[in-house]
Amino acid sequence: MALDELKSAVPEYAKDLKLNLGSVIGNSDLPKQQLWGTVLACAIASRSPKVLRELEPEAKANLSPEAYTAAKSAAAVMAMNNVFYRTRHLLSDPEYGTMRAGLRMNVIGNPGVEKVDFELWSLAVSAINGCGQCLDSHEQVLRKAGVDRETIQEAFKIAAVIQAVGVTLDSEAHLA
Repeated sequence: MALDELKSAVPEYAKDLKLNLGSVIGNSDLPKQQLWGTVLACAIASRSPKVLRELEPEAKANLSPEAYTAAKSAAAVMAMNNVFYRTRHLLSDPEYGTMRAGLRMNVIGNPGVEKVDFELWSLAVSAINGCGQCLDSHEQVLRKAGVDRETIQEAFKIAAVIQAVGVTLDSEAHLA
């Protein structure tokens, strides 16, 4: 199992990450598609080759082809949106907030899976990329769709742990 391989690669000083990785993925209450779509989107967003290499095969095995593509699409479109909307939010000139984005993001309207799943994956990627405006937007859509706070928190817990594991493993690889 790739998850076990990834956990075994985590150094002893980061034992909490190893334990958290096992619990947020191995003991998640999320339905399989939501869980593995979140895992895949976050593994991509982590930018860690090791994390992606270890988690992608298991995600692919647990997702339909449509969900697999949609999770990758969530990571891709949020990589763009998180930079754009975070920058617009951080600029002190409010005029940028009134300007048309002019960026294609059609996949958000038609992701090929349940809208809630895509929104959850987008929220998780936005947590990794640190875009408050996107986090608020996706959280509001999820809450309006009846998704509870525990489910939403589960997604950003997965994001936090995958990101931390990626940073740790990549730094160890560079130090080796």
